[in-house]
Amino acid sequence: MPRFYFDLFLGAFPDRDEVGYEIDSLHMAEIEALRTAGELTRDRLLKMQSATPDDIRIEVTDEQRRPVLTVTVSIQVERARLMPPLRM
Repeated sequence: MPRFYFDLFLGAFPDRDEVGYEIDSLHMAEIEALRTAGELTRDRLLKMQSATPDDIRIEVTDEQRRPVLTVTVSIQVERARLMPPLRM
């Protein structure tokens, strides 16, 4: 069974996977990366007091540490400038 490594990048903080996971296929590794990215996004939003623009990125590499796919989650909030009240 092939081994895949999931290196996490949360903003400026990398977390390199030194162990890896045996997963049936690249397709299943992609599903795992998507699931992990979704959970990390959810956890960060629940725990944060204020939103930050940092991306969440998961870089998946194969047994030889060659890149095979990247999953990036980016949430951007654009606030509209408040209009002054109309005077009549």
